[in-house]
Order: sequence, then structure tokens, then C-alpha cells
Amino acid sequence: MDAQLLADTLPKFPDFPPGEVWLAGAGPGDPGLLTLHTLHALQTADDIVHDALVDPRILKLAGNQAKLIFAGKRGGRPSSEQGDINELLIERARMQHRVLRLKGGDPFVFGRGGEEALALTRAGVRFRIIPGITSGLAAAALAGIPATMRDINHAVILMAGSRSADRASIAEWERLASVGQPIIVYMPMSNLPEIMSAFERGGMGRDTPAVIISSASTSDEQIVETSLSKAAADAERQGICAPAIVIVGAIAGMRQKLLSNMACE
Repeated sequence: MDAQLLADTLPKFPDFPPGEVWLAGAGPGDPGLLTLHTLHALQTADDIVHDALVDPRILKLAGNQAKLIFAGKRGGRPSSEQGDINELLIERARMQHRVLRLKGGDPFVFGRGGEEALALTRAGVRFRIIPGITSGLAAAALAGIPATMRDINHAVILMAGSRSADRASIAEWERLASVGQPIIVYMPMSNLPEIMSAFERGGMGRDTPAVIISSASTSDEQIVETSLSKAAADAERQGICAPAIVIVGAIAGMRQKLLSNMACE
């Protein structure tokens, strides 16, 4: 896609000056769910510092001048240190490059975008935030699960499940379950049995609907409909692995009511 055509068609794109860092979200995976501002940044950037969850199809949209720099962080695997990523962004900006820091989902929802923005602020480097569709909400919607429904819930909890399953984390998971609202768990797979058990102790019933979605919006997507008490065993039996999210609560039961008439590819 021609960058000038984009600029002529939608002239309100902001300038991407040399020496600036843009922290952008790439959405859940499907390139069709990119924002136009992120597409503009992909076409304009000199350096694209991307994480492991950015779909390869999205990286193919980069301009010919762009250098792709992998800086992924994946739980349980060798990963770039956050401090090193911060320094990389600062270094490339000080070289007067247009630096795009591209993250799966949204940069400010479990994406460490806030840490990077703070590091850039302390270094005196200008930055811009470009929101993306956060993966948990996107995965739920694409699976036919409304995050909120007037007769079911007036709130939804977004929770990171990647913390060590120590006493403090387990106590926090129990407290979140006691709120009585549906919970969307990001990065749950390494602690799934402990999380589900904590939710039950926090007051969720064993038969509470749960849906596990891995690799949402991609050709590798898997969806498992289950319940709180069976989620961990069903995930293991179906071979579900990261990246994945788990939706627990009454909203998860909406999938079966909507699925028959949903257009799905």
C-alpha cells in the first residue's frame, strides 16, 4: 500500500518526525483489525521494534525503508529484558530515526507501554501513543461473547495471569473472583489450574461458564467452551497453548446463544 495514497486519502495523519517514538498496538493478529494510524506508522517508520505477538502479516505492511527489530517478551521463554528494550528505543530515537514500538493488542493493556513511555519521558524523548484493539476484548467479541450485557453484567475485569502463583497472587485472584463480575484473563496458561481454583475459592461456582481462546483472529485459533472446574483439564486435553485468553463468567455462556447466526470465516 502506498503511503502517499494513504496520506492523500486521510490527510489528518500526524507527522512522524525523526527522533520520535510511537508506541502502537497491532491488535489481536488479523491485519484487518489494525487502526489506520498504526498502518500509517508502519509505512513511515525507519525502525519497527516489534514483540513476539505481532502477526507476520502485519510486519509485511512495513515500508521498504523500515528495519525490523525483534524485541519480544514471552513468558517462560528467553526474552528481551525490558530495560534493554527501553534503552534500544531511546538509542534509535537519538539517532534521529522514526521509531515504531509495535505491540500485540494495545500498548497500555498488559503491554508494558506505560513503562516504556515513562523511560522515554525520563530520557527527554518525544513519543506518541496509538491505541490498538486489546486482545482479550477482541478475542471475546470475535467468539460471540459480549464483554458487557445489560441483563448480565455492568462491569468486566481484565486480569493478567502470568504472575507467579505465590500466596499474594492467589489471594488477589480470590479477591477478584469475589467481586462477582466476569473476568477476562490474559496470559493464563502457565497458571491456569491455580487461577481457576482461586476463582472457585473466591466464590465462583464450579459450573460457571468459561471459554478459552488461543491465537485469536488467526488461522491457528482454537476455542474451547468449558466451565470453571473443567477449564484446566480441557485446555490440557485440547492442547491449548499461549498466546491465549480465558473468559470466565455468565457472559461466556452467550457464545452458544449467538453462534448459530454469526458470520465466521
